[in-house]
Amino acid sequence: MKKTKPGTLVRPAFTLVELLVVIAIIGMLVGLLLPAVQQAREAARTMQCSNHLKQMGLAALNHESTVKTLPSGGWLYSVDGDPDFGFGRKQPGSWHYNLLPFLEANSLWQLGQDGNQTADQNIKNANETRSKMSLPLFNCPSRRAAVPYYAVGGDGVNSTTYVDKMAVKGDYGGCTGTQWLYDSGVNSYSKGLSLDPQKLGYKASESGVAYVASAITFGEIRDGTSNTFLCGEKYLRADRYTPSSAADSYGGGDDRCIWQGFDNDTLRRAGRDYRPFQDRQGADYDYLFGSPHAGALGMTMADGSTHRISYSIDDETWQDLANRSDGNAVTIP
Repeated sequence: MKKTKPGTLVRPAFTLVELLVVIAIIGMLVGLLLPAVQQAREAARTMQCSNHLKQMGLAALNHESTVKTLPSGGWLYSVDGDPDFGFGRKQPGSWHYNLLPFLEANSLWQLGQDGNQTADQNIKNANETRSKMSLPLFNCPSRRAAVPYYAVGGDGVNSTTYVDKMAVKGDYGGCTGTQWLYDSGVNSYSKGLSLDPQKLGYKASESGVAYVASAITFGEIRDGTSNTFLCGEKYLRADRYTPSSAADSYGGGDDRCIWQGFDNDTLRRAGRDYRPFQDRQGADYDYLFGSPHAGALGMTMADGSTHRISYSIDDETWQDLANRSDGNAVTIP
């Protein structure tokens, strides 16, 4: 039998009640700290998201400096980018595709370049490869990574059906203005090359800086570049950031590849009837700007500056900022 030496202090073990109290206290501390940690992480993601928009704004300014126009909105979703058409009205690819050479991604933009302006197998193969490649700055860190997701589309004028129905997508869009300019008949290169925005419907939709076959110069932004939207975060359904199938991705302005031409996947509009919203589950607002961030979304102006704008912005102010030449040069609230 082991004996205790005289004068030795014997420490009693924790009782079960004491142990449970300690665990409860630790749990309470974690519960108090966790929201603060989550808020700090979201603040960092919001800052990174704004930085993405800032980079796109600077790329658009470099595009204007080189091409003398802001990036075009492309032809239509049935046509992917083709480097052999360069920039401007003749480029079928998306607003994002036009930015690539000015984001140090010229190799991605050049895929399929061979000097041949025909929708041959070479460009189709190149667009299949490009449909699986993107840049991290085209995706919001609070939503998803720059990897392929289930999508519809493909099998268009110069693309093949996406392998496994997968393609890269974007979380930002150029601003078409206060309405929506559209032409559903681009089924060939010749039709795309003959596009004339002046002859398309919805003339009011030419109020923005990017639309079908657009080629806006700074001189056409009469309200001032600091008072006109260039691009911003697009609204998405919160339950469809990463769709489980091609069918699940349909609609919501997020079902096609980021490199395809004019569509609500790559461009959005703003106006009295097209207010921005924070992302929600089960609600499709596929023409609107919005974001996953609480309180405000990120928008970049035509001068390259980026701002956080409240979802509760006045209707008239929101519309005026989307129109480049309505004579209402309002300041950002």
